[in-house]
Amino acid sequence: MFRTALLLTFASACLAAADDRFTSNVRQLTFEGRRAGEGYFSTDGDRIVFQSERDPANPFYQIFRLDLTTGDTTRISNGVGKTTCAWVGPGGRVLFASTHHDPTSAEQQQAELDFRASGQTRRYSWDYDPQFELYAAEPDGTLTRLTDAAGYDAEGSFSPDGRTILFASNRDAYVTELTGERKTLLERDPSYFIDLYRMDADGSNVERLTDTPGYDGGPFFSPDGGRICWRRFGEDGATAEIMTAAADGTDVRQLTKTGAMSWAPFYHPSGEYLVYTTNVHGFANFELYLVRADGGGEPVRVTETDGFDGLPVFHPDGDRLAWTSNRTADKTSQIFIGDWDHAAARTALGLSESKRPQHDSAAAYRPASVEQTVRLLTSAEMNGRLTGTGGERKATAAVADLFDSFGLEPGGPLVGADGFFDPFEFTAGVSLGEGNAMTVATAAGETIELTPDEDFRPLAFSATGDFEPADVVFAGYGIRAPSKDPDDLLGGYDSFVHLDVTDKWVLVFRFLPEDISPETRQELSRYASLRRKAMVVRDLGGKGLLVASGPSSKVKQQLVPLRFDGSLAGTSIPVVSITDETAMLLVPDLAKTQGDLDGGELAMGELLEGVRVSASLDIEQRQASGRNVLGVLRAGEGPTDELIVVGAHIDHLGTGGGNSLAKDEERGDVHHGADDNASGVAAMLAVAESLAAAKADGLELKRDVVFAAWSGEELGLLGASAFLEDFEANGGRLGDSDGGDGPRVVACLNMDMVGRLRENLVLQGVGSSDAWRGIVERRNVPVGLPLQLSEDSYIPTDASAFYARRVPILSAFTGNHEDYHTPRDTADKLNYEGIAKTARLFGLIARDLATRGTPPAYVEQAKPENSERKANLRAYLGTIPDYAQTDVKGVKLSGVSKGAPAAEAGVRGGDVITSLAGKTIENIYDYTFAIEALKIGQAVPITVERGGRSVELTVTPASRD
Repeated sequence: MFRTALLLTFASACLAAADDRFTSNVRQLTFEGRRAGEGYFSTDGDRIVFQSERDPANPFYQIFRLDLTTGDTTRISNGVGKTTCAWVGPGGRVLFASTHHDPTSAEQQQAELDFRASGQTRRYSWDYDPQFELYAAEPDGTLTRLTDAAGYDAEGSFSPDGRTILFASNRDAYVTELTGERKTLLERDPSYFIDLYRMDADGSNVERLTDTPGYDGGPFFSPDGGRICWRRFGEDGATAEIMTAAADGTDVRQLTKTGAMSWAPFYHPSGEYLVYTTNVHGFANFELYLVRADGGGEPVRVTETDGFDGLPVFHPDGDRLAWTSNRTADKTSQIFIGDWDHAAARTALGLSESKRPQHDSAAAYRPASVEQTVRLLTSAEMNGRLTGTGGERKATAAVADLFDSFGLEPGGPLVGADGFFDPFEFTAGVSLGEGNAMTVATAAGETIELTPDEDFRPLAFSATGDFEPADVVFAGYGIRAPSKDPDDLLGGYDSFVHLDVTDKWVLVFRFLPEDISPETRQELSRYASLRRKAMVVRDLGGKGLLVASGPSSKVKQQLVPLRFDGSLAGTSIPVVSITDETAMLLVPDLAKTQGDLDGGELAMGELLEGVRVSASLDIEQRQASGRNVLGVLRAGEGPTDELIVVGAHIDHLGTGGGNSLAKDEERGDVHHGADDNASGVAAMLAVAESLAAAKADGLELKRDVVFAAWSGEELGLLGASAFLEDFEANGGRLGDSDGGDGPRVVACLNMDMVGRLRENLVLQGVGSSDAWRGIVERRNVPVGLPLQLSEDSYIPTDASAFYARRVPILSAFTGNHEDYHTPRDTADKLNYEGIAKTARLFGLIARDLATRGTPPAYVEQAKPENSERKANLRAYLGTIPDYAQTDVKGVKLSGVSKGAPAAEAGVRGGDVITSLAGKTIENIYDYTFAIEALKIGQAVPITVERGGRSVELTVTPASRD
């Protein structure tokens, strides 16, 4: 009904168009209420937000949104208090000022309603209420308060990329001790003290830009974000002029010298000129004028209609102009829109050849722009961006908004999802359930019930359930290690010599003998992990494993922390940590027993006579959902057959966790992750913005480019791996692999920890394609970065998930540092010029990949000896485990190396290895330990699960040497 009425009015309301010099087809947009005005377009131009007095219960302005495609109008503010100055940022985030938090709001509303009901009227004036604060209406409708300071905070606007907010405030006057005269002036005219401020989009890092007597207000960014414009009132408040400056407040320029009240400037999308409001023709007659952005020439008049024409704003396409006018029949102020003649305006201003709206592809690589992104992602609101938390959702929402502002299409459809987000489920952690109990029957005949989480605690990878009473044997440090000499059958270290552990609990000490030599410690350390000890006990037929730290270990916490290590790989026996006091119920002279073993001498294990243990163990897994952000820069109207992926992981550690390297006094503090990896995300976004701008300026692409902010990287490449699985499931293809009929990913660029450039930028994965060296050398010529090229493609970051699926990769890295994975990895320590240069190099490489005729060809690499995810193994099979596998029993493979022993044996990507050389394989640790025992050249059986059936194969290990 409303839409029909609106369209009919449009058709009949081409009012006073003849005397408006550059506008045509002028029509009214708003009709309701006492007045409406200050309308600003969304970035896509389909909506306009404005303020209006139209609520019978509230006589003050409220904020509304008009959908220009349907005519639907929706209130954005909550209907309480006063509001003003709305603005729409990328992704539809609406910024406005409000007093709704003021406890006197309802009382003020009623007083004004009563005043109007009495028949009295007031002359319209703005009161600069000190309760005004800035709020953001999020896309889901929630209101986020951005400022909280005494004084007037209003007149806000977002930068084009949505990262920064300009606003006007007199907050400084409320915290500065004023003289008697200035104090009186503040009470009489608070606008005198209003200046311009800038802050991050989350309300942090507030910075004052102007400090001039008189009112500086109404600020907006230029289309490229490089400059700002505003109005500056004289000290007497009677005149105002149009000003511009660089975005940081420097290079201040005055564009008008009218000696009148000139205000409300707004840039045309071309960036060549501004439109503004002035009463140069009479105190009550406000008209629209144009002025060149460079200050040249004379201002040019736009409107010639009696009354008020003001608060102009251009549509993002530059072909329409909206403004507030009282040219209505009843002389109330409403919003009008008209078609705009850009060419005529340029001619009148004396500008030369026609120019399209600006798309500054170089602007994205400014260090200040990169820093804004880093500070946004490391702000307190993001809380360390742990996957599956509110901080991660805020960070990914911010990236999605930026993708939208760059003109990228949502990438969710690539993986069967909607919008920009690519969600995935994962196990976020473990905790003790309610069903934990343990009983010890001692040699003295006592039966003692232990307290969970005080006397004992199951380990995260322990089996769960009820375990009947059983005998206990003591097996020292629980280590079984072979001799360095393979022919020395009696050598090595074996805690289980002549010890029968069948169907018994096995008590062992937690670490290594404390007093052994460094060389011996190095030899034994690989056999001393708790997972390894549990595997040995399981394979010997033990019922379960009990672990005591022992007095000589001098640990701060005797119980092993219940910590999820990012893998669901478990074991089939119970594994329980017990305190030293509990252990002494089993071995009374625990300190002497441990001391006798600490020198490295072996002692025979023994049955602990009369001791029996039973347990019920309950460990709960906490499931959560994370999400990647995917945006696509299309080369043409429809999808291309080949894709380039440019990514960086957005997640970090939250407040710590198992991967934290925080000092004791830092435990529980927010891990900001500035270098790891807000730096990489900032660089990726700069590439996206620049490449999108270049395409808008005519760059022809041959391939679509997918920009990705991965989550779950810190937990084991979860987000990237989930994307690849879903992409293939939806018909997508990877590298040179067969199958599927959808687009093919032909290259992956990745940036992980690029914030601390010192001597060199390390480029990893150069060996994944013969094309990389030539591309890098050519594209680094205009950048000039010192580079260190690494052939290794097996790297601990998201790109390795692509390489495992035969996609050439190139990943940027500036090196590790002492702040890695600590709360000390903060934004103030980054080299922003280095990040910007890295982004520029990768932007040029992405441009090369998206425009070249032939994509880079994949090169097979043997997994190097220094790979982080590989033990020091002599035997080589050529399998590529899927480190993001779920809770399958065994080791799932993402692929096998071409020509490797596993490939020759018939092992395939997607197989799940369940047995190797007679050893049960339940997890990646079992598999690693089983490979250690293989003899080069000696064939062994390998069992895999494939398509729901068990397949028996034979593999002959090769040498890595």
